[in-house]
Amino acid sequence: MNTIFEIDNLKCTGCASSILKVLRSFPELDHPQVNVEEGTVAFSYLEGFEIQKVKNKLEGIGYPEKGSLSGLKKAGVNALSYVSCAIGKFSSDDNNGSI
Repeated sequence: MNTIFEIDNLKCTGCASSILKVLRSFPELDHPQVNVEEGTVAFSYLEGFEIQKVKNKLEGIGYPEKGSLSGLKKAGVNALSYVSCAIGKFSSDDNNGSI
């Protein structure tokens, strides 16, 4: 099965690198992709896998599903994305935007 969804705070390849690291931590996922220009993540997954697990993990590093948060919660998660972005920039394995 395949899915694609928009996420907030995706700004650069550093962000994409951090997001890919999360996606690759799930053995049930195949072909993870991050599109910085469109602000989306996409992947294939095994039947029965709960996509909400991925969404929760991405929110935990500052990249929630688009429109899913508001108020103070959104502000806190936005701050997390800056940290994840910086970490992604330093740990990037030269993915050149086609992440």
